[in-house]
Amino acid sequence: MVKKLKNEPCPAVTMKKIPTRQITATQKEPAIAESFSIRDIQLLLAGKDMVQELHRHDFFYILALEKGAGVHEIDFTSFKVCNHSVFFMQPGQVHQLTLKSGSSGYLLQFKAGFYYPHDKASNHLLRKINKMNFCRFDAAGFKRPLSALAHIFNEYNNRQEKYEEVIRANLDILLIELIRQNCRNGSPATVSYTRERLEEFLELLNIHIATRKQVSHYAALMNLTPYQLNAICKTSLGKTCSQVITEHIILEAKRYLLATTNQVNQIAWQLGYEDVSYFIRLFKKQTGFSPEQFRQNSG
Repeated sequence: MVKKLKNEPCPAVTMKKIPTRQITATQKEPAIAESFSIRDIQLLLAGKDMVQELHRHDFFYILALEKGAGVHEIDFTSFKVCNHSVFFMQPGQVHQLTLKSGSSGYLLQFKAGFYYPHDKASNHLLRKINKMNFCRFDAAGFKRPLSALAHIFNEYNNRQEKYEEVIRANLDILLIELIRQNCRNGSPATVSYTRERLEEFLELLNIHIATRKQVSHYAALMNLTPYQLNAICKTSLGKTCSQVITEHIILEAKRYLLATTNQVNQIAWQLGYEDVSYFIRLFKKQTGFSPEQFRQNSG
């Protein structure tokens, strides 16, 4: 049973937010600069290593590397940076990156409003890969996504007539190639109704986790019964809906513990827990560590 929740953080306490980066374009143009950018990795590195501390973005992020070395940690899962690899992140995820000089490829960033302002099909593509943080190709297979990225880069810099539409079309090709490669690596080739509803539920968790902790809350938002929503989670993940909610709470707590200096009671309030001791017990039950121990060990 979830303890009493609080909808807003304690007004007497100033809490730090996880550092959130926004898109920084190399060229100024109001129609696109704040919602889309693509950078050449070699030019971005300028012969130096890139070292980024833990932070999050408010946009979709694709790092595609023809050549690469380093370490990329996304939501506390560590990936070795390698050749012919693509990293994909959705808004809200936290990451830290060490990218060695000599790496080459593209860094693409875009907001949802740029890619699918009124297009459900494009939204559907993003939903199919939004949990696929890492994808590796062989040298031959990487040529297809690399070609799409090169076209996007050229269109972005040349800015000829209808260039935004061409960018979106090539972004479709890029995402489809990632989905195909994910299928080759053993993931399901199709997305069922059940999977689509699960992705909808996970999106709602990102938005409402601080104020809504009950299965019934999310079932109502999705026009489902709690039984139906629970069945979707069991079928797709082998977990109950309550387990998925709890895991998301713990993930967000970890993000705040490592990306801010906020005290544990502040983080508990940020996540909607008025009873701090209950929050600490919940965290320890799920991780085996108290919040402070987790912070110290990870630090």
